[in-house]
Formats: sequence, structure tokens, C-alpha cells
Amino acid sequence: MQIAIHKIGVRRGLNPRREPYWGPPLGLNQSLGYRKIDAERGSWVARRKENGSKTYRALGSETPSFGFIEARAAALQWFADKDRGISSDRNTVSDACKSYVEDREREKGKACAQDAKMRFKRTVDGTPLGNRPLDKVRTPHIKTWFHGLEMSKASANRTLTALKAALNFAVANRLVSASATQEWADVKPYKNAAKRRDLYLDLEQRRALLAASRGAFRDLLEAAMLTGARAGELVNATRVQFDARTGCMTFRGKTGARTVPLSAPALALFKRLSESKLPAARLLVRDDGKPWAHSDWDQLVREAAKEAELPAGTCLYTLRHSFVTQAIQDGLSILDVARLVGTSVMMIEKHYGHLVHSVARERLALVIMT
Repeated sequence: MQIAIHKIGVRRGLNPRREPYWGPPLGLNQSLGYRKIDAERGSWVARRKENGSKTYRALGSETPSFGFIEARAAALQWFADKDRGISSDRNTVSDACKSYVEDREREKGKACAQDAKMRFKRTVDGTPLGNRPLDKVRTPHIKTWFHGLEMSKASANRTLTALKAALNFAVANRLVSASATQEWADVKPYKNAAKRRDLYLDLEQRRALLAASRGAFRDLLEAAMLTGARAGELVNATRVQFDARTGCMTFRGKTGARTVPLSAPALALFKRLSESKLPAARLLVRDDGKPWAHSDWDQLVREAAKEAELPAGTCLYTLRHSFVTQAIQDGLSILDVARLVGTSVMMIEKHYGHLVHSVARERLALVIMT
């Protein structure tokens, strides 16, 4: 029996029951129903018949902003998604992130996928947002997640970018309707978050930090100081990536693979780390022989920095920043520096352009004008 559920008065007069009251068909084998919960509450349900079976979809509770018109639109969207093979009701945000990481690994390699994988592991997996079905993700859910990230604004922005990429990948693979894209498009990153890193450790400070470190942690710090490589590139580096004959090291990270020459101290360090190791063995491991996990070193850096009486805020990335700064001040071109640390010339100019100009002025002062 068809009920005029589009009328508010009719809905109010219905008796509460578990079975929905069904309105006129919205299309062939497509219906919108209204489930009366009690005298004051009700919810919307869509039903689709196919091959002799019925599929139901709970659309949400009736509210002033989600009445018959909105429920009808949601039902039609669900019918259209099902016709296109979209099954977002079986996929969560975490599922979408996992699929994205797997695709990055296939297309770009394991090293490229590692950054996104670790970001999702720390910030998405096991959270309310991560457990939410894709088609139920709304802008407020993402905003709550984004503003609740316990990290710097720059890191939060990068994590948001990774999440959006995963969700867009889900849309491209028909795991969720394209109409959902607007939900995360409306979440904007923090403004002016990518500020220039000003915490620089001079040579004496870096030596003091090294002196305050012990064992495998000291090796990790020294490798970061001597190469300017990212932490992930260092802790994931294997014996086969080091070529003692040519004095070069191949780093693999989010920007791909790069082979760079090593300074004499760096060459000596990696020769020692590679002794008696199999090709697939990691060069840098913890004192217990296990691989470094993400941020295992954070507390260790803070403790060593405190012992060495270094500025608050000193972290492992400070050593990469200090390497780049020192290299530019010592006269290396920004192209050479970019190649050594695996970033773009544009990023070097953006964050270190002031140093390039300073060095240029000092050299210009040496030019004798006749």
C-alpha cells in the first residue's frame, strides 16, 4: 500500500512500527520509505529490487533540514550509485586510504607509498573518521579530524592533502559517488603554515648534540647530519643502496630514488654500518636490532638536545635544515643542494632564498670593479 509520505501531516498521523511506510515508486523497482519510530521521530529508508532480491539503505533521521525532498534526492543518488557499481556502504575511509597506498606502491614504488602509509596509520586508522563509511563522510567530520591532529600546522596540511588524495582515488575507482567530493573540498588547509624553518644548529651545536647521543641513536643522528636525508630515507636504507666503491648512496623516499656522492666522514660512517651485513639488511637499526619505527627518535632527540643545552624545538628535521643551510652558506648551488637532499629547486628557493641572496652579496663584494 502506497502512502503519501511526502506530506508532513500524513507522516505525523502514522503509527510507529518497524516496517517502513512506502511512498509511490521513484523509478522502476525503486522506492522511498518512512519508518515511524515513535510519536515524534521517524527516519528515511530507500529500497531497490533487483533479480528477485531487495536491497535497503538507511538514509537518516527526519530533521527540519532532512525532510522528504532531501531524502528523495539521497535515495535517487543511492540508486544511481548502485547502477554504476558504486558500493560505498562496504568501504570505510580507512579502506580508501589502504587502497590508495597500495596503488601508490604499485605505480610509484614502496618508498613513495611509505609516507602516506605512516600518515594514515598515525592519524586515520582506528579513529572515528577512519571507521566511517565513505558515503557517510561529511565536511564537519573531516574538519573535526583535521583540527584535532596533534601536529604542526604544516604537517597537518600535508596529512590533509594525503587524505584528500585517498578520497579522490576512491571516487575515481567508484568506491563512492563523485558528489561526495564536495565534502572534503570544503575543508581548507591552514594558511601561512609552511613557514621558513629558522632553527639552525651551527657546527659546534651539532657536535654537542652528537656527543650527548649514544649507540644506534648516535649513528642515526650522524647520518642525518652528514647527508641531510629525510629520516624515513635513512632508517629504510639497506646495505645494497650503499656503494663503497664509488662512494655513493642511493636514497629512496617520497620524491623517488636519488644517488648522491658522500663526503669522507659520511663514507666512513656507512662503511662501518655496512660491515658484515646482507644486501637486504637495513643500515640503521635500533640498539635491539629492530627497525626504527616512525618517531622512535623524537624523545631521544629532545633528551639529547636538553643535555647539549640546545634550543627547545630541536628535532631530527633540524639536522636536515642545518645541512641545507650550511651547504648554501659554503657556496653549493641550489641545484646541487636540491639534488643532494631530494627536493626541488623551487622549494630550496622558497625556504632558503634569503641565504642564496646573502651568499651572492658576499661574493659580489669581492668583485673588483675597474
